[in-house]
Amino acid sequence: MKDVVNLSKLALPEPLNLIGGEWVPARSGGEMDVVSPIDGEVFARIADSDAADVDAAVQAARAAFEGGAWSELTAAERGRLMIRLSERILEHAEDLAQLETRDNGKPIAQARADMKVTARYFEYYGGAADKVHGEVIPFQKGYNVEVHREPHGVTGHIIPWNYPAQMFGRSVAPAIAMGNAAVLKPAEDACLTALAIGRMATDLGFPPGAINIVTGRGARAGQALADHPGIDFISFTGSPEVGQMIQQAAARNFIGCTLELGGKSPQIVFEDADLDAALPVLVNAVIQNGGQTCSAGTRVLVQRGIFDAVGARLAERFGEVEAEASDHDGATLGPLISAKQKKRVETYIAEADAPLMARGRIGEGAPDGGFYVAPAVFGPCDPKARIAQEEVFGPVVCMIPFEDEAEAIAIANGTEYGLVAAVWTRDGGRQQRVAKAMRCGQVFINGYGAGGGVELPFGGIRKSGHGREKGFAALLEFSTIKTIVNNHG
Repeated sequence: MKDVVNLSKLALPEPLNLIGGEWVPARSGGEMDVVSPIDGEVFARIADSDAADVDAAVQAARAAFEGGAWSELTAAERGRLMIRLSERILEHAEDLAQLETRDNGKPIAQARADMKVTARYFEYYGGAADKVHGEVIPFQKGYNVEVHREPHGVTGHIIPWNYPAQMFGRSVAPAIAMGNAAVLKPAEDACLTALAIGRMATDLGFPPGAINIVTGRGARAGQALADHPGIDFISFTGSPEVGQMIQQAAARNFIGCTLELGGKSPQIVFEDADLDAALPVLVNAVIQNGGQTCSAGTRVLVQRGIFDAVGARLAERFGEVEAEASDHDGATLGPLISAKQKKRVETYIAEADAPLMARGRIGEGAPDGGFYVAPAVFGPCDPKARIAQEEVFGPVVCMIPFEDEAEAIAIANGTEYGLVAAVWTRDGGRQQRVAKAMRCGQVFINGYGAGGGVELPFGGIRKSGHGREKGFAALLEFSTIKTIVNNHG
């Protein structure tokens, strides 16, 4: 087969799965069209896999983990392979970014940043592979007690379409760093960069079965992976509804799982905030990736004394934002992922139970067949309004006024989600009080997001899921503890 990545032109993956080190078609022969959100045109095809393909991938992973070449590598050797993959991703970052933009619709600048973050995942976890240590527990006289960290075995990974390359690194890298063998099911809406990175891994000499990739529909291939009795642990990122199904499947097989499911993240702006610093961040936290980010800061809580002033400035900024074709350097807001997602977001906007403060526009050059939605700002919103409670997953923000610190905390914690929050204030005591009072997994003070935040544990509570990705915490999720008690007399 030809290389997936070609520096002279954009080359596309063939409709094949990676199973046991080989690139093979779906056993049924099924294929699916890949549609670009930019213009709605079919530009590639992927394998439309089912339970038989998933079973083959799980068996290949099992063989790699139990006696295969992958199991013979030391932690340091696994780490070196991963760092080489990181370097290869950086070498071909522009090709991957162009492919990601065509496949996903995100602005090319965002796609380029994503490739750097993807490479960083493999660099970070490659460097950490031989640094997860056990411990010795002081016990009774005559005993030596050791606690070992070991891989689960075969791990399943179901990742979403909003950050295909990044999510490959975020989910798979810590798993293989610990010595697990992985089976990845990327989202059918955008998975070409995951396949391209899989090709890089095989070219670099990753042992057969260490990384397996099966494409296809979530209802068939994804469900088959979640249900498979040969999986020892599963990681899922997506909607709360599907996450609930994944957790039920994991329970039936008596295995653990991590779930990162979504959010309705608040940004709290107090009267003493540095508004010049806050305003561009408030906008970017919503329009980044078209608002199709679980941690998007879609609820802007503003203290009542400055609500009108902040609202006017925020409305002005959003009113200038254009949704446009994303494959040029100046694009900041591209199309949404699909016609289905476009319809969903437009329905939320049309049925919003709050006043419309501002609306951006769709650029004149946006192709007619693309999935473009103009950004929208609503407010003042009732904190209990549907638009303020449900995850829209699009470039839509609601502004909510509050009187004081106590009310801000109550509103911020007043949804079913708990993923990320931000606090904008110069008051050091308030920064700490409010951050500690937030019911979520991450809190940013006078900022939002961290350029990928590879080193920072990430995850949520309640409807946002459980378990932690990123940082050293992910290595602990993808491993288990064995206690060895030696009675030496």
